[in-house]
Amino acid sequence: MRVSVILPAAGLGTRMGKSAKKQFLQLDGTPILIHTLRRFANISSINEIIVACRAEDMDDVRAMIAGVPLPKPVRLVEGGDSRHESVEHALATVADDVDLVAVHDAVRPFADEAMIQKVIAEAAECGAAIVGIVPVDTVKQVHLNKIQTTISRDRLVLAQTPQVFTTQLLKQAFAKAKEDGFNGTDESSLVERLDQIEVRVVPGSDRNIKITKPTDLTLARHFLAEEQQ
Repeated sequence: MRVSVILPAAGLGTRMGKSAKKQFLQLDGTPILIHTLRRFANISSINEIIVACRAEDMDDVRAMIAGVPLPKPVRLVEGGDSRHESVEHALATVADDVDLVAVHDAVRPFADEAMIQKVIAEAAECGAAIVGIVPVDTVKQVHLNKIQTTISRDRLVLAQTPQVFTTQLLKQAFAKAKEDGFNGTDESSLVERLDQIEVRVVPGSDRNIKITKPTDLTLARHFLAEEQQ
């Protein structure tokens, strides 16, 4: 089985409120992107990693990766103005003989190996799987700042990444989205629209955070310090 991983890393990181893009901010002296790459490069079932980044960042990312020994090949593609476009550009470069494609946020550096292996195995069995966690807060549906209803948490999941699909299914989902002019916030939403296959959910982790705000960076430093003890 051949597995390719796509890391969309073309975001501008506007919510971080810093001049540097969030994927290039450092944790313990190492860019977040490199921490994330290491999580996947050490997994035997993965064959290659594709990083989708902005054209103006290509040289910096190439130099960044060259300075770190990684046991898996990493190649760069030019991303787009959205996560959807970045994944679409990277997916177009994936060979048809690749069995599975895993998409993972470049700024989720704490996905553990067991979770990654489990979601890959689940997708290999059923064709589509993501990781997600059950919300702990009460969820309200609102309109114009007024509560419409309280939504039961029993049927809710907060989607994380990796999200893993058969290559042909994901390419078909992106083709259909392009035809319909649909832009999804994650890959599962595109596959769900095909209504061909049920996307399974593998338990995620509270530690599998997406670093988007300054408070996330503080928490990430705490998690990394714990791992290094």
